[in-house]
Amino acid sequence: MRIHHLNCGCMCPVGGALFDGYSRGLTACLVCHCLLIETDTNGLVLVDTGFGQRDVQTPERLSRFFRVFNNIKFEHRLTALEQVRRLGFDANDVRHILLTHLDFDHAGGLQDFPQARVHVMRDEMAAARSADGWISRRRFQARQWQGVDSWEFYNTEGDTWFGFDSVRALVGAEEEDIFLVPLQGHTAGHAGIALRTANGWMLHAGDAYFFHDEVHRPERHCPAGLKFYQYMMDTHRPARIRNQNRLRELARTQDGHVEIFCSHDAREWERATLQARTVRVDSTAMPSAAGRQSS
Repeated sequence: MRIHHLNCGCMCPVGGALFDGYSRGLTACLVCHCLLIETDTNGLVLVDTGFGQRDVQTPERLSRFFRVFNNIKFEHRLTALEQVRRLGFDANDVRHILLTHLDFDHAGGLQDFPQARVHVMRDEMAAARSADGWISRRRFQARQWQGVDSWEFYNTEGDTWFGFDSVRALVGAEEEDIFLVPLQGHTAGHAGIALRTANGWMLHAGDAYFFHDEVHRPERHCPAGLKFYQYMMDTHRPARIRNQNRLRELARTQDGHVEIFCSHDAREWERATLQARTVRVDSTAMPSAAGRQSS
């Protein structure tokens, strides 16, 4: 199994370091951290898609409010499809797409991979289809998944992963190694994606947090701009804070065993890219899904 860390979108809201904690100029830099997984037996698996080809070609299909607020840079080279091609693959090689949630900056590339089966929590699709309220009607863009016919919807069904509810992703022979881990709050059906590697576990936490220091430092810290953005986008704030606290505890107790990262922190993405290497799953050489149990 080989894992590629992709940046499938660039958002540059005004505010610099006051927004993202890092940037020195007037504007911030938020990435769209996605994963491309080369499985040994079942083709390619994408975790989130960022912005897609049709978003780049027709930005107007997204909410004007979010285009302006996030100062989105629409570039073909950043789309998952272009990056898949640069790695020597074809769109049809992507067999599965696992979504942390259905926000416009996570699901924009679904139509670029017509052969893929799309995996998402059932509650997320239900909330997106019945979106109500000013923010909800703008964050979920049904046109991004129009024509997508192959879906796998999940309910939480009894597995646990390091104490979190979880459900196996049905992606073929390696299904026991990839889990959707519900982390509600940012959206109603938000989930992290947990992947077992030869070196331990990797958790793509999506938008369960936005800034590294919210989870990975003893004293929680988040820049003012990102803190405001999180509050603005919360579907259920107490649930989001509760799950973020659980991620903090996971990071504290499982440091070295579970690699946790979010979707939009540019430095997390840079670190992951620099450290990326080929990893192969060998279930016979690993402890049995450390921390995961069936109830």
